[in-house]
Amino acid sequence: MDFSLSEEQMMFRSMFEDFSTNEIAPFAEELDHEETIPLKILQKAARQGFLGATLPETYFGADLDFLSYVLLIEALAKDCMSISVTLGTHVGLVAMSILRHGTDAQMEEFLPVLAAGEAVGAYAMTEPDAGSDTTELETRAVRDADGYVIDGVKTWVANGHMGGGVPTLFLVFAEVPAGVTAFLVPTATPGLTVGYREPTLGLRNVSFNTVYLEGCRLPVGNRLGAEGSGREIAAAAEERMAVTLGAGALGVAISSLNVAARFASERVQFGVPIAQKQAIQAYVAESAAETEALRHLVYHAAWQIDQGTEVSFHAPVVKTFAARIARSVTDRMVQVMGGYGYMEDYPIARKYRDARALSLIGGPTELHEVRIAEQIFAEYGVEIAP
Repeated sequence: MDFSLSEEQMMFRSMFEDFSTNEIAPFAEELDHEETIPLKILQKAARQGFLGATLPETYFGADLDFLSYVLLIEALAKDCMSISVTLGTHVGLVAMSILRHGTDAQMEEFLPVLAAGEAVGAYAMTEPDAGSDTTELETRAVRDADGYVIDGVKTWVANGHMGGGVPTLFLVFAEVPAGVTAFLVPTATPGLTVGYREPTLGLRNVSFNTVYLEGCRLPVGNRLGAEGSGREIAAAAEERMAVTLGAGALGVAISSLNVAARFASERVQFGVPIAQKQAIQAYVAESAAETEALRHLVYHAAWQIDQGTEVSFHAPVVKTFAARIARSVTDRMVQVMGGYGYMEDYPIARKYRDARALSLIGGPTELHEVRIAEQIFAEYGVEIAP
């Protein structure tokens, strides 16, 4: 098996890193402290084709393979994980779901708009009483002669409100008699109200909102896939997002390691740089080993998606491992920097806060562990339930 990147992928990686260095890094700390949505950066990313990263050129996308898209997420997360989560939600959860499951009319209507950044995709599955347990969805869609009427409340909707006049396209999951069904709901739909933005410990540039659907009327043409196919659509989307978040974890781990290693090379204590202290070397070496292991796991899963291989086992493995490594690496790098690592004047504090979210968003670590265990014990005839 060839583990090397192609010349084209290396060219893309260099372009992604240049964009992040020039357009994101200088503003990342300010954006975090102000807790603002980085619309100007996202608009620049759209002009580079990043918001249509994996979409075909037919719909004005960049037509990247999934591994190249993972390289993009990694590069962005090195400087701002919030932006990587915003873009990952938009591309991996929403745009690719339309590409994989939408009708020709839906793709023609929505994908060019998403690729251009004229609308941003948001994923609306979680509810006040249905987080990991999506069998308890209370949002209902009722069919009538004119289409569907949706009623319910969705929480923790990433990209819920972008501001600046940029609308959101919500991928909403609701129950119908046939089962969970997916719907495409534009911001301007009567009956849809975007409410409270959740204040968060990290990922302060992602807009997490509560969304209310009250008598929200949609034409049949806004149903994504067949009635009852929502769980299948959601499962595929969440597997892509698990690998996407793995790439984000990789980016934040690499950048944290670089920040702390540079600090340790310059910080002098007892007459020598602290990099010469064995304890510091152990922290850095262990973190480097873990980060390299994560890199191979993420790239391999992305390659599998490109090959059309089933990743129902590998995706939760990536997500579980990535959350643990991002958290452990950023924690060690705070320790390497001592009191300076605990100060908001240094980016490591932001990276530490952002990394903590990876055990929660995209499904908590415990849920992914159940999914891994299900497949292992299925071989022995044992059924696992959350």
